[in-house]
Amino acid sequence: MDKVRFRMGYPEKIGGWTKLGIKSFLGSCRALHSWRTIALNNYLGLGTNDKYYIEEGQGYYDITPIRETTAAGDVTFAASNGSSTITVTDTNHGAVVGDFVTFSGAVSLGGLVTANVLNQEYKINSIVGSNSYTITAREVNSVADITVDGVYTPVAVTANSSDSGNGGSSIVGAYQINTGLDTSVYGNGWGAGTWSRGAWNSAAVIDTLTDTLRLWSHDNFGEDLIINVYNGGLYYWDASVATPLSSRAVPLSSLAGASNTPTVAAKVIVSDVDRHVIAFGANPLGSAVQDPLLIRFSDQENAADWTPSTTNTAGDLLIGSGSRIVTALETRQQILIFTDVSLHVMQYLGPPFTFGINMISENVTIASPNSAIAIEDNVFWMGNNEFYTYGGAVQKLPCTVRDYVFSDFNQNQSEKVFAASNTSFSEVWWYYPSSNSENVDRYVVYNYQQNVWYYGTLARGAWIDRGVEQNPIAAGLDGYLYTHENGFDDGSQNPPTAISAYIESSQFDIGDGNNFSFVSRIIPDVTFRDSTANSPSVTFTMKARNFPGGNYLQEDDSIITKTATVPVEQFTNQANIRLRGRSMALRVDSNETGMTWRLGSPRMDVRQDGRR
Repeated sequence: MDKVRFRMGYPEKIGGWTKLGIKSFLGSCRALHSWRTIALNNYLGLGTNDKYYIEEGQGYYDITPIRETTAAGDVTFAASNGSSTITVTDTNHGAVVGDFVTFSGAVSLGGLVTANVLNQEYKINSIVGSNSYTITAREVNSVADITVDGVYTPVAVTANSSDSGNGGSSIVGAYQINTGLDTSVYGNGWGAGTWSRGAWNSAAVIDTLTDTLRLWSHDNFGEDLIINVYNGGLYYWDASVATPLSSRAVPLSSLAGASNTPTVAAKVIVSDVDRHVIAFGANPLGSAVQDPLLIRFSDQENAADWTPSTTNTAGDLLIGSGSRIVTALETRQQILIFTDVSLHVMQYLGPPFTFGINMISENVTIASPNSAIAIEDNVFWMGNNEFYTYGGAVQKLPCTVRDYVFSDFNQNQSEKVFAASNTSFSEVWWYYPSSNSENVDRYVVYNYQQNVWYYGTLARGAWIDRGVEQNPIAAGLDGYLYTHENGFDDGSQNPPTAISAYIESSQFDIGDGNNFSFVSRIIPDVTFRDSTANSPSVTFTMKARNFPGGNYLQEDDSIITKTATVPVEQFTNQANIRLRGRSMALRVDSNETGMTWRLGSPRMDVRQDGRR
């Protein structure tokens, strides 16, 4: 099947999706978080491998934290006649390819590369060395205006012979935090990782904790936002300032009254009941080195104070099982903590201990930091070749499509797996990359109300269920957000295109396949309620085969001996066909805009027959 779900025991085509506005964002989005402020502003935070944005009113506002701001005069420029490439000199800049930097205080180089051209935000093209890099001089525009279909598309400015200056002695460079990897890379030696990920002239070694996929975690502290780069820094964004969408997130350590705030963590959560900020896989008090099994928490109602004392509730806990904390997830009553080999539960106890932690299961696995999701007091997650659920005890979920999913799965990109809920249909979705893809291109769904599984193909990077917004919102891999369960079509194009949806039965036979069957008539049972197409229709296809074999999971039709195809419209009562075979399969598919359908209980005339 594909683009088909089960509801009340019957298959139907899934809902369509539309673009959330005409603007796009840079990078691959792998984190979404929505909330509403005291002023009733609806905000949607989204983290990509390039930036962190706040979406509001279908616009994207860049709040990516600043890593470093140079002193005036530390930066100089050099241009070449006839080239748009500018070489920037800045000692120990710490940048990598793809980073973003904003310059100010520059003067004209003397020709076409004016002060206005220089004093704007740039994407770094290449790293020349630890003290220099290159950019492409561009026309004056905001980065938001030159983000087209998720791609940075500047219009180059070419220097002339008069551009012989260096930009003056007052240039300031504001560097955003380093961009992250869009593809997980493991190993060491020549060719490992992406170019210039480490320090200049350093060994090409990939650290599985710091040089893998760029992921984010984020949570609300009141109406403000706390942001964490996976195995990176923690940042704070204040929604209450006069112009919040014009401000950037700042390091948590820069807040007023900050005391021993973590500088690195794998996950951040703000506990709903007791209002502690909790950092998982954090650096210990007094050390900058990350402890992947350490949990630290702030003083209650205070995101800045992390120094334990007799007058506050700040503290830490250490997990004794596993080698690292992969992720943590808050439910109504507790916080579940996943290590690479075990599952633990963390609960608020109150003074003097604040929190307690217990291990509830060993020898469990989890596919990625985003592959678990909480729905009420139940938690569902994808592990290594298994699916699990927790509702007081850990259980493996019996999965009827397990072989289909894990036999065609790119384990090297498993960090891209993410879980999503679609509570309108009682569904948990897992999006994952197939074996021939480095990006997410497939999904598998568990309907926990009907205890049924289904699957399909769709490229998405992140998902958030309805709540603040009326419909689920998902991030495409094309730089756009999409509102799902909205209409019937694929809104990634203009005009929208049809969603190709189908479902095919397993083989059925009579007499355990010892006898041939003859099908003479199909009585379809399909409805097109709410369709906007003038004459909605689906195609019924009967497939016959005489011998077993072949790979039906991969749609191998080489063993099909004969097919019979008939169109079925709203008023089709019956369709006469002639088809013989030892076993049969029925397929229903559609490829028409403005249409949805639901299959009931089709019937057919079948009798025992000879081979001829």
